[in-house]
Amino acid sequence: MLFSEIVSIAIDSFRTSKVRFVLTALGMVIGTSSLIVVVTIGLTGKQYVLNLIQSIGANMIYVEYEGGSNTSLRTGTTNDFLTVEDMLSVQQQVAGIQAASPMLELHDRIAVGGGKERDTLVLGVDPDYTKVRNLEILVGRFFDSGDAHEKAAVITQAFARKVFGSEFAAKDQQLKIYHLSFTIIGVFRERVETFGQSEIAADTILIPYAVGHASSTSDTSGTNTAKQLFFSVSDAGDVPRASALIQRIIQSRHRPESVYHVQNLTQLLAVAARIANGLTVVLLAISLVTLIVSGVGIMNIMLASVRTRIREIGIRKAIGATNREIKLQFLTEAILISVTGGLVGTVLGLALPFSVRFFTEFRIPISGLSAVIAIFVASLVGVIFGTVPATRAAQLDPVEALHYE
Repeated sequence: MLFSEIVSIAIDSFRTSKVRFVLTALGMVIGTSSLIVVVTIGLTGKQYVLNLIQSIGANMIYVEYEGGSNTSLRTGTTNDFLTVEDMLSVQQQVAGIQAASPMLELHDRIAVGGGKERDTLVLGVDPDYTKVRNLEILVGRFFDSGDAHEKAAVITQAFARKVFGSEFAAKDQQLKIYHLSFTIIGVFRERVETFGQSEIAADTILIPYAVGHASSTSDTSGTNTAKQLFFSVSDAGDVPRASALIQRIIQSRHRPESVYHVQNLTQLLAVAARIANGLTVVLLAISLVTLIVSGVGIMNIMLASVRTRIREIGIRKAIGATNREIKLQFLTEAILISVTGGLVGTVLGLALPFSVRFFTEFRIPISGLSAVIAIFVASLVGVIFGTVPATRAAQLDPVEALHYE
């Protein structure tokens, strides 16, 4: 028999039992569509997480002083804090640094009106801090180089709402910090909610580093010390190399026993990508279980079809059909069911992300590879689970099949 004849016979068989064909293919439709949807959800989640991390600052590198070793504690040596000179040295020696800022951490009780005071975190930073941290200025502006020695302040959105009622009402208001009057020139927020896990708290005021250093009585060394140093490189791919160089430069400028941590978000990006990929694999495994269940359904339906068509098989063998042709006939039917269901499921699975893209502004990622895999797996399921009934049909004895009632 020609293959076209085998396909024609299979189609005629489906026409005589449309409901059985549709119900059998339905499981494959659900399995393949869920596979594509799962991949789409996984890619969307991965893209969302990576975008969040990059919004914090994928190009950011920050350095902090942890302390000295046990040796320094025993010898009674003083702390070896980071300095502005360290930052300038890094900028001179490391290529690709596009922005840098020291960060001085201060604390003060701020009068907020009505005879009330609020414990507030005050950070002394340079103008480049907003670039490194990728802050969003909501009202007003961030201080620039001209404000280096001015008593200007930029406050968080949360602080502005709590104290002044709104972001716009906070602008141009006065705050007393270390008994000095500061003018609020802007309101900002982090582009991504860090839930207090960054150096910026809900009630945070940013002031120029030079003014903060001069206002603070905590620094008695006379040097331009900093709690942290922040850097931003022009290329995110250059972050690991720059981090290693910064570590080497900072360490060379201080005592060997002093410990400094140079950190970036590259590792966090890699971990987030691995977690997203892992969750996608787990969801894919669940979708594959659905396909396997659908394959079992195809096998059961085909076995039932073999039992109802025993006389047909006997007649075909009697007029010259070989075991190979009989086997190929039933195997073709199983594959057609699974492939048809797979194609319909693929169309439905791709319809969801395309619809979201068409009707909304969200650019949901679409994986063409997942569609190819879905159709391939559907075909494979048809071959695997169609082999048993096809083999059973081919092994029937023609004489007994003709006598079967």
